[in-house]
Amino acid sequence: MPNCQNCGSFVTEAYVRVFAPDGMDRPRVCPNCEDMVRDGADVREARAKRT
Repeated sequence: MPNCQNCGSFVTEAYVRVFAPDGMDRPRVCPNCEDMVRDGADVREARAKRT
């Protein structure tokens, strides 16, 4: 089962297929990550805490 590289949370294979770069089997961040967010093709620190 795939897990987020940042926080270790479980993610579905469909999430990986859509949001992970080609050739990667684990996303770099997920919706459960409070400290990092996707920014286009990159990942950056969150500017504000998400709720």
